[in-house]
Amino acid sequence: MQNITALTQRQSEMVDVKLIETEEEYNGAVRRLDALFDAPAGSAEAKEADVLALLISQYEEEHYPIDEPSPDEYAQIRIEEMGINED
Repeated sequence: MQNITALTQRQSEMVDVKLIETEEEYNGAVRRLDALFDAPAGSAEAKEADVLALLISQYEEEHYPIDEPSPDEYAQIRIEEMGINED
């Protein structure tokens, strides 16, 4: 009986996983993640937030890729970060 109880508890903690395939689903996932942001560590909500973060990241990488900067762009970024005046 103890094994059945443990299995039931684990099943109730499972997160319903679905790939994000549309912009509407992406926006809904971002809103849900925002609502779960301060969930207590280890809670079902925190686990859901972790899964959502991975799914959102995957969607963003596919639909909003960020190219690596060119060497000149990288140098300019570093100059700005370091507060160096080019004049």
